[in-house]
Amino acid sequence: MRPAWSDYFIEIAKVVSSRSTCLRRKYGAVIVKDNVIVGTGYNGSPRGYVNCIDTGKCTRKELNIPSGERYELCEAVHAEQNAIINSQPERMKDATIYVAGFEEDKSFADGKPCLLCTRMIKNSQIKEVVYLKKDGTIDTITDVLSLIQNKAPKPINVVNGIKDYLKGLQ
Repeated sequence: MRPAWSDYFIEIAKVVSSRSTCLRRKYGAVIVKDNVIVGTGYNGSPRGYVNCIDTGKCTRKELNIPSGERYELCEAVHAEQNAIINSQPERMKDATIYVAGFEEDKSFADGKPCLLCTRMIKNSQIKEVVYLKKDGTIDTITDVLSLIQNKAPKPINVVNGIKDYLKGLQ
């Protein structure tokens, strides 16, 4: 029996993740439009940098930094980011991105994009995100904007913040 398209492209994302140069997690992303692959990407060091897998060193791992925190200490570019960078903008409009990942112990990692990747996905006009969850099931998000709105910090009212600060000085 032939696999459903979502299963097919998630399997391809799993294979793409095998190219990852990250010591902690291996992610792969595949951008697809009209059931044709537009681009792929995996997480790893930027071109020209030494790969963490080659040095055996991961700053975030050494400092026991939890997943989703202190990304500025990580050398890697995320799989979704690399897939977007490697794809032609006009082909991404109304496309779907498939994301799959694995933990260091080879169990499934949550493929739900981080806030920065979600912003890039939205700006690249990708309309749908399909990702592999930790339990091995596939989830689909058709409203990419909802990912941003649910995670984004509330805007700071600078004028009121300054007023409150000045009151505290009196």
